[in-house]
Amino acid sequence: MTDTRGTHLSEPAHPTGSDLHLDLPATGGRRAALMTALREAIRSGRLAPGTRLPPYRTLAADLGLARNTAAEAYAELVAEGWLTARQGSGTAVAERAEPVPATRARRPSRRPGPRHDLRQGQPDAASFPRTAWLAAARRALTAAPNEAFGPGDPHGRRELRTVLADYLARARGVRTDPDRIVICSGFAHALRLLFDGARPVLPPAENGPLAVEAYGLGFHRGLLATAGVTAVPLPIDEQGARVDELAHHGDVRTALLTPAHQFPTGGPLHPGRRAAVIDWARGRGGLVLEDDYDGEFRYDRQPVGAVQGLDPERVVYLGSASKSLSPALRLGWMVLPDHLVDRVLAAKGEREGWASALDQLTLAEFIDSGGYDRHVRRMRRRYRDRRDQLVAALAASAPHVEVSGIAAGLHAVLRLEPGTERSVLKAAAYRGLAVDGLADFRHPAIAPAAMPVVDGLVVGYATPPDHAYPAALAALCDILPPSA
Repeated sequence: MTDTRGTHLSEPAHPTGSDLHLDLPATGGRRAALMTALREAIRSGRLAPGTRLPPYRTLAADLGLARNTAAEAYAELVAEGWLTARQGSGTAVAERAEPVPATRARRPSRRPGPRHDLRQGQPDAASFPRTAWLAAARRALTAAPNEAFGPGDPHGRRELRTVLADYLARARGVRTDPDRIVICSGFAHALRLLFDGARPVLPPAENGPLAVEAYGLGFHRGLLATAGVTAVPLPIDEQGARVDELAHHGDVRTALLTPAHQFPTGGPLHPGRRAAVIDWARGRGGLVLEDDYDGEFRYDRQPVGAVQGLDPERVVYLGSASKSLSPALRLGWMVLPDHLVDRVLAAKGEREGWASALDQLTLAEFIDSGGYDRHVRRMRRRYRDRRDQLVAALAASAPHVEVSGIAAGLHAVLRLEPGTERSVLKAAAYRGLAVDGLADFRHPAIAPAAMPVVDGLVVGYATPPDHAYPAALAALCDILPPSA
């Protein structure tokens, strides 16, 4: 058909265009109602200039209209300048002389980021292996069985559990098989499965208090408190958590530890204490929850093996890809004693609601192809270089500041003179330097008599991009107090 200006409204040889939602009143002329709805959608900005509209036959079928009604509405809107029509290209929203009314600008929902970011806990986002990950995703999707695209299994993809069993045995000394691994979305999700929710695996009312290290993440303390868990903090010294204190708490049957690299103070759990905590779990009929959050990043000697290898029936091993790859993946794993597997699966539910099956397949392929090992080795070198730059900058500008916890991980602890931590943090904020104070990680229930209060900074060296790292280190050195 032809519009009033002679424009031929033919449909393209291969119908294209966007799905279009229009609300037409139930009464009144159909053509007028359709034209009014299209004008309003364009005027409001819901249909932007250049948006391809569906062919009039398709629109008529979707709205239950006669084809001629839709064709005539299109033709009239072309004549009015609301739409354009070209031979073989279909119909689109025209560029309009009358702009869409501007909406009020929203205020930014977040404050601008810091000038220098040395906060702990973040890997180098720019180093994510995009090309290798994309190649692994293509191979994984090509080989994936059809059932992988259906409802997810709460146990996790068999492909990932199989390669994880091999990798964890080889790299971390974990003793397990695929059936004892359950995939989750990260460490926090694992804690929720164990302690929180409708069917917690270790309900606080039955299992009593949980022993934790005197220093740790406040987020995890809050999660446990929300679940009704009473935490008993264990003092920490240069050999790690004082697990001998467990003997003084007869109602404690579960302990949460970071044996490979205590967070945030640094240092592995002493071999004698590793054996002692297993003996305690056996004698008490209890469990050790092993958070292996950055066990792969040890720089000065071979990584410390997992405590789980000492007794797989008394340790729940918790790991994730958050530090080694990216927290954006939301993939973690629980290596469980045999008697807990069914209880964890029951807590997760009948279908996987957290971890993407496609990401699981990709990670399985990435590990199996050797890409994960190559990435970890590359990042280990990179983070070691970052650590060395930090140590060198402090030696040159603040040699009086003691640095600890640097044998592994993504952060270091700087010891400060007593009573200076708060003022140093204020100076850092004034300089636009984001850094964490050690006091924020101390459990509020640990008494100074049990473990003296230490002032310090927890400095993450993985986050800043290469070009900004020297300036961040300079800002850090500038805010440190001089030698007493």
